[in-house]
Amino acid sequence: HLFFADVAVRESGMAELLPTVRVVVFDEAHQINETGVQFLGTQMSTGQWMDFARDLLIAGLQHARGLADWAGLSQLLELSARDLRLVVGNAIFQGANGVAAGARVRWTEETPEGLSDAAWHAALRALGSACAQSLEALDTVSEISPDLERLYERGSALLARLARFSGPCQADAVRWLDVGNQLRLIESPLDIADAMRTRILTSPAETSEDEAWPEEPAANMGRAWIFTSATLGADEALTWFTERAGLKDARILRVASPFDYARQAALYVPRQLPSPADPSHSRSVAEWVALAAEPLGGRTLVLTTTLKALAAIGNHLQQQFGQAGGLFTAIDVLVQGQGSKHALLERFRQGTVQGRGCVLVASATFWEGVDIAGDALQLLIIDKLPFAPPDDPLVQARTHQLEGLGLNAFNDYLLPEAAMALKQGVGRLIRSETDQGMVVVADTRLLEKAYGPRLLAALPPMRLLTSQEAWQERLQQLQALR
Repeated sequence: HLFFADVAVRESGMAELLPTVRVVVFDEAHQINETGVQFLGTQMSTGQWMDFARDLLIAGLQHARGLADWAGLSQLLELSARDLRLVVGNAIFQGANGVAAGARVRWTEETPEGLSDAAWHAALRALGSACAQSLEALDTVSEISPDLERLYERGSALLARLARFSGPCQADAVRWLDVGNQLRLIESPLDIADAMRTRILTSPAETSEDEAWPEEPAANMGRAWIFTSATLGADEALTWFTERAGLKDARILRVASPFDYARQAALYVPRQLPSPADPSHSRSVAEWVALAAEPLGGRTLVLTTTLKALAAIGNHLQQQFGQAGGLFTAIDVLVQGQGSKHALLERFRQGTVQGRGCVLVASATFWEGVDIAGDALQLLIIDKLPFAPPDDPLVQARTHQLEGLGLNAFNDYLLPEAAMALKQGVGRLIRSETDQGMVVVADTRLLEKAYGPRLLAALPPMRLLTSQEAWQERLQQLQALR
C-alpha cells in the first residue's frame, strides 16, 4: 500500500514517501495486483467534497472575509455532496437493487445499477455547479493567500475527477460504488500489468556522482525487483501472478518447502456434509466442528468464506461449548469481530488456559499472514472452497474481459484465484518442522467436481484421507500428542 501510494504522489510531483533505491523486495507479493488497482485508478468520495466545503469556509473567512459568500458557497457544496449520497442511499434502502448498505454497487452502464438515470446525473451536475461557483470565487482572491491558491487547485482537481465520473468508463477499467457513511466512486484498472510495464518497472535507479556501480554492471542499469510469496501460482511459470503483474519475462526461482507434509499433515473432506448451496450447510459444519474439536480440547481454527457463515458457525459453537454440564467440555470459542485480531490470536496461541482450550472462527484477513506454530493449532477447517463472489464488480468485469478474448473465465480466472486462496488458507496449519495437524475442507466439490484435482494439485502434498475411519485414526493420533 505504501509503495503504490508513493507511486501516486511521485507522479503528482508533490512529494516522495519512500527513498530512491536500487533493489525493491515485495514479500506476500500475491497481494500486489489487488493492492495496486486501488491506487492506480481514480477515486472520489463525498467525504472529500465535505472536507473541501469545510476548508473553503475556514480559509475564506480567514483570508478573504467579505469578498465572497463563503458560508453560502460552503453550504451549497455540502448539500450537493449529501444529495449525491442520498440518491444512492435512498435506492439501496428502498430495495431498488437489493444491495445492502456497505456493499459494492455495480456500475457497468452510464448510471450505477438500480439508480435513476435522471436523479444520478442531476446530482452530479448540481455538485459540479456548486464547485464551479466556488472556484469562480476563489479565482478572484487566490493571490491573497497561498491557502486560497492551494484550495483553488484542490477544487479544480475535484471538478476534473467529477467530470471523469460523469463520462464513460475506460475500456480497460471497471467502475463501482462503495456505499458506507460516505459514498465512494471508484474506477480501477482490471490489473496492474500495463502500469507495471510502463510506469513502474521502467523507472531508473538514481545514483549520486560519487557512487560507483559494480565492476560488471548489468546491461539494464535500473532497479532490481524481487517478488516473493508462498502462493504465486501453481504452474512452473507462475502465470497466475506474472501475467496480471506484467512480469512475463521475470526470472523465476521456486524453493521447496522445508516441511514434510506427507508426515506432518493430512487432508480430509467429509462426504456426509450437505452441499455448500444447502441453507443448512453452515449449521452442519458447526455441528461437525464441535464433534471434532471437543476431543482435541479446542486447538481448532475455522476459516469461513463469508461473514454470514462466520456468524452462523461462531454463534452455534459458542452455544455448544458455553453450556455448563452439556454434551461438550468447556472450550473458549473466539470469533472474529469479538475482539481485536491481535488479542484473538494471542489468546489462541496460549492454548489451554485453566483447562480451557480454544476454537477460533475467523474470515477475511485470517486466511493469510497468521502464524500459529506448535500444538495450539492441530485442526484447520475451511467451510467452503474460496471462489470469488460472482456479484463483485471487479470479478464481473474481469470475467467479461476474458470472455471477450475468447477465454474461459472460470478456468482462466476464477479457478486459479480459488486455488491460490485455498493454498493461503491451508498454509495456516503447518508453520514449523515439528507441527502436526489436519486440514478439513467441508466442501464435497473438492472431490466430486472435475476441477477438484486442479485445486488439490495446488495444495501442499498432504496425505488424503479417504474414509471416516482414517479420519478418526488421525484424530486419535493428534489427541495422543497432547
